Amino acid sequence: QVQLVESGGGLVQPGGSLRLSCAASGSFFSINNMGWYRQAPGKQRELVASITQAGSANYAYFVKGRFTIVRDNAKNTVYLQMNSLKPEDTAVYYCNADFVYDSVYGGRLTLDAWGQGTLVTVSS
Repeated sequence: QVQLVESGGGLVQPGGSLRLSCAASGSFFSINNMGWYRQAPGKQRELVASITQAGSANYAYFVKGRFTIVRDNAKNTVYLQMNSLKPEDTAVYYCNADFVYDSVYGGRLTLDAWGQGTLVTVSS
């Protein structure tokens, strides 16, 4: 069983900054891709940023230059540094990870997991 625990959300003024954290725990061999998604009311869930195990990052166009995703493999944690926040960044932010398990049937398998979400509100 694996778990993703998020923290760092809250209320911030436009132009402000927040740092989101997502810590993975449980029994697994490794974690491949990790990412942050967000979902605003009435909108579809969308990718904000993702990062490979080796640290190669990918960003949605609407956050490029403002957000930075990093991961600490030793701590099984991924972070999202959010700067220059805008009201349209308001959403529930979800952590996602692809866990690699040792299969009892032989070999390995990859399972997708999600955090509970943390609310980011950008408002004056």
